Amino acid sequence: MSAAEKVAAQFRELYGTAPDGVWAAPGRVNLIGEYTDFNDGFVMPLALPHTAVAAVARRTDGRLRIHSAEADTASGQGIVQLDAAGLRPGADTGWAAYPAGVVWALREAGHPVAGADIHLSSTVPTGAGLSSSAALEVVTALALDELYGLGLPAPELAVLAQRAENAFVGVPCGVMDQMASACCTEGHVLHLDTRDLTQRQVPFDLPAHGLRLLVVDTRVKHALGDGAYAERRAGCEAGARALGVRTLREVRYEVLPEALERLDDPTVRAYVRHVVSDNHRVERTMALLDAGDVRAVGPVLSEGHASLRDDLRVSCPELDLVVSAAVAAGALGARMTGGGFGGSAVVLTEADAADAVAAAVEAAFAAEGHPAPRIFPAVPSAGARRVL
Repeated sequence: MSAAEKVAAQFRELYGTAPDGVWAAPGRVNLIGEYTDFNDGFVMPLALPHTAVAAVARRTDGRLRIHSAEADTASGQGIVQLDAAGLRPGADTGWAAYPAGVVWALREAGHPVAGADIHLSSTVPTGAGLSSSAALEVVTALALDELYGLGLPAPELAVLAQRAENAFVGVPCGVMDQMASACCTEGHVLHLDTRDLTQRQVPFDLPAHGLRLLVVDTRVKHALGDGAYAERRAGCEAGARALGVRTLREVRYEVLPEALERLDDPTVRAYVRHVVSDNHRVERTMALLDAGDVRAVGPVLSEGHASLRDDLRVSCPELDLVVSAAVAAGALGARMTGGGFGGSAVVLTEADAADAVAAAVEAAFAAEGHPAPRIFPAVPSAGARRVL
């Protein structure tokens, strides 16, 4: 039985009828370009094989019933029952806020979503910085788009999913996670301009180059990260105001030294330096991939980690340990990925050295007394789609 068939069978057990369909949306890992998306900058994510799967049936009575296999297992929470017309931002609905927020965002945008029965199951690791929440949002948006015949393109679904997370859940994220989940294609990394959502699918066939990209989930989520994302965003916005631009995207890398001299606040100055230089790193990475010089991307990743660690200050000892241990063991480069303060790192390595690099990271964690990290290859996978 496939994962889709299993979720459909669980739906029938829960709701007593078959779903109208089953959809899947992936988590993502970001190769390069961090904290740039809410600055109208550039990012390069790729979709993972790990997905949120949703079996969904349309309702016409205004009721919204949501169930999660993982939440039920963890907490014994059953079906969450809500009134579609009564959804309001800030309501304490726990994990169900993500799919419920999508229903709210669709209705706020004028789309006639009158309710649904939803059963969710996800293999995207939670708390690992791999966009488990965006996967829930995007799979819900895609299912409802098809069931209600809305005909919305994938980028518009991603923007609505982002609005759900921003305005309904209350997390001030950029649009990268939702765009990656909705729009990535198999075998490619997505070059995304978050200002106008222009996208380009860049071939990313690492096996053809004898390479492998590893994801290292530190299994760490630091309390320090709570509210820190919003603080960095506010700092970036303060930097843009001080420089007289709408967003930091408008600050060209070539004039960065002059721009930094105009900023008095050392914290804001560091944030600006990171964002502008990371936008430049995305462009360098795309140029290297276009030229077929994939190995040269490694040092760019490590450079990006240093910027996230020193200028943005969103790394943590465990993430720094992944990078140092991997590079010392022969990896071409590594960096933290996602919001930081825990979560995951990406490591670019020769394929025949991948096992040794992973073992070195595991040994380093054991030596420091940390729980063992979860390590797996990042395989560029398909974006959101109907699976049954």
